[in-house]
Amino acid sequence: MATLAKRKVQNSPGQIYVDSSCIDCETCRILASDIFGEDQTGSFVKKQPESESEKFQALQALVACPTASIGTEDRIDLTEAKLSFPRQIQDEVYHCGFHSKDSFGAFSYLIVREEGNVLVDSPRYIPSLSEKIKNLGGIKYHFLTHRDDVADHEKFHNDFGTQRIIHEGDLSAVPNAEIVIRGKEPFALEQDLLVIPGPGHTKGHSTLLYKHKFLFSGDHLAFDPKKERLIAFRGACWYSWEEQTKSMQDLENYNFEWLLPGHGHPTHTDRKHMSEMLRSCVLWMQKR
Repeated sequence: MATLAKRKVQNSPGQIYVDSSCIDCETCRILASDIFGEDQTGSFVKKQPESESEKFQALQALVACPTASIGTEDRIDLTEAKLSFPRQIQDEVYHCGFHSKDSFGAFSYLIVREEGNVLVDSPRYIPSLSEKIKNLGGIKYHFLTHRDDVADHEKFHNDFGTQRIIHEGDLSAVPNAEIVIRGKEPFALEQDLLVIPGPGHTKGHSTLLYKHKFLFSGDHLAFDPKKERLIAFRGACWYSWEEQTKSMQDLENYNFEWLLPGHGHPTHTDRKHMSEMLRSCVLWMQKR
């Protein structure tokens, strides 16, 4: 739990605060960008919420925070904020919330499908989240983009009997995975689900394309709202920048409208603009 004794001096005075346990994962700044800001110490409250919408977004950020670094001066009922996850993004795609410290606060997602739901990467295992997912039809597949974001996969497997999916390059993180992706060729998990191997960030990193509309990109690709462009994380490339650049070029063969990353901002635009931004990202990577 966040503690007042560790409250950062940068916080705007008022009910909501961030304490010094913040790991600068960016979760709160994405979920409530009007409330939370950033400096060299990580996140802080730049403005206290005023409207009911702002208050609710701040509480969603509080319950999603992977390190419980966000607190309130007075005791506040968080039930509604907790029950808001999984949070619908569009159509049958949801943001799970409850980010995990074990994956440095990465986003995780749920795809609700008649043929079987898909959990993408892993949130913290929370009983209330598990119950909500059961009400949405459970989990058939648990797709893990790479070794860094597996978090509580074992608990979800034990609860739902999931079929865990990971590339052989990162298999040591989930050695008992039920489905192992091999090589560099795309793998059609089902008609609407395509696994696209994308080594670079890690040796076994992969992305998931759903309905040629939603790309779940893990730590391969993200959006920078300040520069309004797609980015790759040069400073967090643990395997090979050259391989990641090649993988990004391969990704140009696919069309999508939504980019849903593990780290970085989700974004939505038309396919043409997304393709143009991806081309610009590849050109930038080739110069680094």
